[in-house]
Amino acid sequence: MQATLTISGKTRVFGCIADPIGHVRAPSVFNPLFEKHGVDAVMVPLHIPPAGLEAAIAGLRAMPNFKGMAVTLPHKLPIMPLCDEIGRQGQFVGAVNFAAFDDDRRLIGDNCDGTGFVNGMLAAGFPVKDKQVLMVGSGGAARAIAFSLADSGVARLGIANRTREKAEELTAAVSAGYPGVPVEVSEADPRGFDIVVNTTSLGLREDDALPVDPDLLDPSQLMAEIIMNPVDTPILKAAKAKGCRIHYGRPMFDHQVTIIAKLFGYDFPVPGSDA
Repeated sequence: MQATLTISGKTRVFGCIADPIGHVRAPSVFNPLFEKHGVDAVMVPLHIPPAGLEAAIAGLRAMPNFKGMAVTLPHKLPIMPLCDEIGRQGQFVGAVNFAAFDDDRRLIGDNCDGTGFVNGMLAAGFPVKDKQVLMVGSGGAARAIAFSLADSGVARLGIANRTREKAEELTAAVSAGYPGVPVEVSEADPRGFDIVVNTTSLGLREDDALPVDPDLLDPSQLMAEIIMNPVDTPILKAAKAKGCRIHYGRPMFDHQVTIIAKLFGYDFPVPGSDA
């Protein structure tokens, strides 16, 4: 297969660190962007087992042409002590999903899961400020989204989770970070909310249970998803049948790409936009 990137001694190098590595998508997203915008850079997958993370970061820090990395499992938490600075969202969430070296080779990490979701909502014309939001799920992505929703000034945030203790822990953490925002443990009952967000994995398979009962949805509500594949998850299909507005999972990822690119030093438009 013919290469589409021209690599030279001047090429900036970025990485995506993970273990295992075969499933990562970041290189297949960033390399076409680098090429499209005429950037002399490349992103490569870096298979780093957990035991080698500290040594790997030290080695990457010593390479001036290595500029930064996307960070995925299992490194999102263990990389934090190796960062010299962590952004506000990364501190709140307690996990980092991208990091870059500055001119002094200080490693700056942050988390853009939640910001990517909110930015995607805003770009689609769905404001979250002063809205009452029910979030179903309290896993890693949900944690990031909850903090970003609170940061955006929602009127009320309800958090529902199959394991109530996890919802209680996340509610307490968000309340501590944003004491002016009403946050509560909720049932997975959409009634009384303006926006319902599914952050669970329910919907990856057609036979999954639905995160909320669609019969309780109202046409005035917005149903939002973070799952990208399938595009139309069962709950989105059910919400559309009820006359609800819907928001797909892909914009969250696309807006994450632009946030990560900016930390890498590039101001790219959102993938898929006309820009």
